Amino acid sequence: MTRTAYLNGTFLPLDEARVPVMDRGFLFADGIYEVAAVLGGRLVDNAAHLARLDRSLSEIGIRNPHTAEEWERLETELATRNGLTEGLVYIQVTRGVAERDFSFPKGAVAPTVTMFTQEKSIVANPLAETGAKAITVPDLRWKRRDIKSVALLAQVIAKQQAAEAGAAEAFMVEDGVVTEGSSSSVFIVTKAGAIVTRPLSHALLPGITRAAVLALAAETGLAFEERLINARELPEAAEAFYTSASAFVMPVVEIDGQTLGDGRPGPVARRLRELYFAFAEGRRS
Repeated sequence: MTRTAYLNGTFLPLDEARVPVMDRGFLFADGIYEVAAVLGGRLVDNAAHLARLDRSLSEIGIRNPHTAEEWERLETELATRNGLTEGLVYIQVTRGVAERDFSFPKGAVAPTVTMFTQEKSIVANPLAETGAKAITVPDLRWKRRDIKSVALLAQVIAKQQAAEAGAAEAFMVEDGVVTEGSSSSVFIVTKAGAIVTRPLSHALLPGITRAAVLALAAETGLAFEERLINARELPEAAEAFYTSASAFVMPVVEIDGQTLGDGRPGPVARRLRELYFAFAEGRRS
């Protein structure tokens, strides 16, 4: 099947989708993106993703071109056209096409809207069975990480460092404290059994899966706390895991070459992964 993309109001073959050179997303990374998972043909926690998209656009002064209802109709149609039952829907909105100038374009400029899908095995991910390896890297990003900007060069470099080290994720560290993963939210489980993750601020992205996992932990009676995680705590943790729209809940069994626990996915991460799948599949009342 030929993949179908969406560009500025039109569904068309992916290899025919073209964005002008003068698009500010290409020239300045002046844009926002959002990614939602599709499981069993349905979008997962999509209202929260679209709310974050709206907030990010507002924070950098780009008009949201669609209502949440319109976005969901477009996402659903795109997934249907691509026969997507499991994977991801990607949305990107840039400030549009204008002469290159650092300041915002004067006058009315239509934002550029791009969407595509990616098939991805989420349920049968072998990494969830063995556990992921992670490394720590310095956090080199700007100070508004709560905005889901398309400016991802620091994350690209961090992810490549992880790949070259045979790891799946990089945990970014600033001033001795863990901020987040290169494309995820970071959690540890203390030896006392408490789930710990960093509180929200401008220093990290408000992860949608993160929020859902914390809500599930609260509903299930699992103890958790939101506080800073010192990088020195990582190798001493009973468990670690990371969350994202594409990984859901991913157990971590090794950080910087040091094995956590018995080297297998821990019971808290496994339980939260089960709970999140039930939530994603709509099996909870």
